Amino acid sequence: MPELERFGLAQLWRALVVAAVITACVLFALGTKPFTRRGMSWADAASEGIVDAFEALGPTFVKLGQLMASSPGVFPAPLANACLRCLDDVPPVSARSARSVIESDLGRPVEALFTEFDDTPLAAASVAQVHACVLPDGRQAVIKVQRPGIYHRMLVDLRTAYWGARLLERLSEFFRIANATAIVRDLHRATMTELNSAVEADRQTRFRTALWSFGDNHGVTAPEVYWEYCGPHVICMERMHGTPLDRIDPGERPDSQMLIRRGVKAWIEAITVHGPFHGDVHAGNLWVLDDGRIAMLDFGIVGELPESWRGVLKDMFYATLLDGDFSRVARGLRGLGFTTDLEASDEEIGQQVGAVLAPVFANDLGELKLSSLIMALVQIGKLWGVASPEELVLFGKQLGYFERYATRLAPGWVMGRDLYLFRNVFPEAVQARTAALGITLPED
Repeated sequence: MPELERFGLAQLWRALVVAAVITACVLFALGTKPFTRRGMSWADAASEGIVDAFEALGPTFVKLGQLMASSPGVFPAPLANACLRCLDDVPPVSARSARSVIESDLGRPVEALFTEFDDTPLAAASVAQVHACVLPDGRQAVIKVQRPGIYHRMLVDLRTAYWGARLLERLSEFFRIANATAIVRDLHRATMTELNSAVEADRQTRFRTALWSFGDNHGVTAPEVYWEYCGPHVICMERMHGTPLDRIDPGERPDSQMLIRRGVKAWIEAITVHGPFHGDVHAGNLWVLDDGRIAMLDFGIVGELPESWRGVLKDMFYATLLDGDFSRVARGLRGLGFTTDLEASDEEIGQQVGAVLAPVFANDLGELKLSSLIMALVQIGKLWGVASPEELVLFGKQLGYFERYATRLAPGWVMGRDLYLFRNVFPEAVQARTAALGITLPED
């Protein structure tokens, strides 16, 4: 990607600023917060300082904080906990700036567009913020407004991160096999898409339509896009009322396990069958609505695997769920050029894949750590002498997000053994298995 390859004075300056700001915030936190917050450890204070730095450095680093918050198995607990405020506590831009973006995009004053508009945002994220509004026909809506100047700022940060990843790959075999530069390239693609509101609105609409294509998933939804109020930097959509999934008290919700099962089922169907899938399922983007449905919000990052990779993932799930035969996975990977050992048979390669991935998919999702999946992919890469495929890294990242919810809401639940999740992916096989076991799957 040429945009990432260019590294100039702006990136060098930014790299120096990053180091200086993080160091200053950590030293400040260590010097003051243990005295102002009783019981705070040095690790907690340093972590708070790092998050202060992330917020000061801007959107790219806030996104890094979101990843840390949603992947406590990878990062130290004090840092992961401190990063929780990156999920829904980002300082907003002024109402004047937000109104200016809306009016520039839609060509009319805010007062002429909406019968009501709330200058105080409902939420402020790293790339955009959301304001409540009421359309002239009375529909309650929200409008997502990009931060002014966000494109250039994030591109500078991504270039800096790309060159940092290249350096890490040269210094460490782990980062080379884990394909650190590929992760940055994936973030670059996702970011450029997220900054194109028309693409985001289209993918949200496609995802929402596909949700109910099998006649079920009535307990899952996504906001309807109101296209006549969308522009290059704004998206207007249905307003939803609910609670973020990670704030649900499982003691007060006897259906808490079913909530996470419904969400994961819809997500897996999107990946393996439909195409566009939600690529940023952190805590702020999954809500339990007041009517009991689970809603997927904010489609700024949406992935879509090529058909060949969908087949590989389906084969992985089929082997884990139904017959334990990973040779199909081996054939798919060989066709994609990732198995270079021509002397090994599909069965032998399948055994290698199964030995690494089966324990990851077949265990309690609440016990799954993103670090375990990443290390599994690294192990496969070492076996074959190739970097881990970018597509599986993105897939693993989302599993890491679901980890936090499953730990609280569905302890003991094993994703890779849940026939309900795959009812529409492998309809005949799942029907035969449920009949043989004498069980009935939930209808919604």
